[in-house]
Amino acid sequence: MATQPAPTDTPEELGNALPSHLFHQAVAQAAQAISITDERANILYANSAFQRITGYEQSELIGQNQSALSYRVTPKLVYETLWAQIKRQRPWNGLLVNKRKDGSRYLADVTITPVVNEQGMTTHFLGMQRDVTEVHRLERQVQNQKTLIESVVDAAQVAIVLLDDQERVVLDNQEYKKLVSDLGKEPAIKILTALRSQMGAAFAKAHDKHRNIAAREVCIELANNHTRWFSCAVSWFEEHDVGADAFYEPQRRHYLLLTIQDISQLKQQQEALRINGLQALLSEQERIQGLRETLAGAVYQLEGPLNMLSAVAHMMERRLSNTPPSALSGGNGLLSASALEEAIQKSREALETLRACIPEQISEEMQPVDLNEVMADLLKLTTSDLLGAGIVVDWTPSHAPAVMTGHPAQLANLFKQLLANAIEAVNQKRGGRRDIKITCLPHEDYFEILIEDSGPGIADDIRNKAFQPFFTTKGAAQQHLGLGLAMAQEVVSQHGGTIDFDPAFNNGCRVRVQLPSAKGVAHV
Repeated sequence: MATQPAPTDTPEELGNALPSHLFHQAVAQAAQAISITDERANILYANSAFQRITGYEQSELIGQNQSALSYRVTPKLVYETLWAQIKRQRPWNGLLVNKRKDGSRYLADVTITPVVNEQGMTTHFLGMQRDVTEVHRLERQVQNQKTLIESVVDAAQVAIVLLDDQERVVLDNQEYKKLVSDLGKEPAIKILTALRSQMGAAFAKAHDKHRNIAAREVCIELANNHTRWFSCAVSWFEEHDVGADAFYEPQRRHYLLLTIQDISQLKQQQEALRINGLQALLSEQERIQGLRETLAGAVYQLEGPLNMLSAVAHMMERRLSNTPPSALSGGNGLLSASALEEAIQKSREALETLRACIPEQISEEMQPVDLNEVMADLLKLTTSDLLGAGIVVDWTPSHAPAVMTGHPAQLANLFKQLLANAIEAVNQKRGGRRDIKITCLPHEDYFEILIEDSGPGIADDIRNKAFQPFFTTKGAAQQHLGLGLAMAQEVVSQHGGTIDFDPAFNNGCRVRVQLPSAKGVAHV
């Protein structure tokens, strides 16, 4: 029975206890290609793996110089470094392009170790190599794909940023770097903060469950009151940990991919189109409303004298009926009454024709209207007029949306008319302040809009007449028909509100408009 080595045996003693043929068998059967050369690199031994990689038989390799495997694409400097290293009796490891017996090339990961005798002289070299051609191909393929992806991402016209689970930026592209210069440090955090505020619980749910978020528009307010709009989308993906600890127990890391596209210019174009459309709508409605008021006023003005003539005709008819025929001179009285009656009839027909020419009121459904937005739109419409007149506007919206139920275009025309009157009033005054102040005040069940101007104001004796149709202090020579405030009062009345001039305001003119809120209408 074989005896076990004593525990006090050294590693050298343990090695010497192994049979010598075991070393030869281990080298011959090793899966890694192994060769032994003399000090001039002539092959003295090659195992089966070496023969399999190179394609040479044992008899073809023995005596052959190791350089027979080298291929010209390996730089000369690599071989010079190799020989300089092993001549100093130090191991060398590196990659060489070798060729097989059939001429095909392979990439070899080679390690050469000098074998030193007891006198310290190098007698042989031990070479070990493995074919890493496929590994190299896969590494280069991965690197090429990585380079391609990075090039595409970097050349993309949208900002792309990758964040880890702590929302730290891991990767970004050139467009994102431009946003950094525009918006300050880490625009991604500002975008995500805006998305959280906009989406509320929906964002938290998508974040916790790693669900993608489709493109959403986000508004970022800058320090100089400049607004930037972005279309943003969120995607999630996971990465497997490549550490050794995760080989049998996979660990995953989640990353957030945020794409950001600047749509500020598009929003400006859309806003310009919307404002132009609103201006066209208001102009058309104002034209039709003015025509309606003009024709209605004309009909009203004509009906008064016509009614008087009709009354006179009836009086004449009664008198003639009570006058004896002998008193009538040749029937001239009857003829005059008949002619007058016929003239009145023709006048009424003409009046009805004129009434039929009055255009119908533009049909518009009642819907929620935010008075803050209405005033903001009107200020955009009148910006050029205000700048041209050098008028400063102080606009104070209500702290919350001022929502009421009404006709949007009619309400817009209402405040457009009042704002136009304020601008005209300021232009009439020479010197002094040139400003307009607009305030939206919320109350329990109604909103109060105050429009103040620094113009000459309204005289007390005409304060109540100002809302009458065709009343004007400017005259037709200035192309004023006196219908503006009458139209404004009609719109306010249709919405269940009130409009008047504040008699306590002495620094110009203050118009007060009170309109029921959506809550107030609901209570009614």
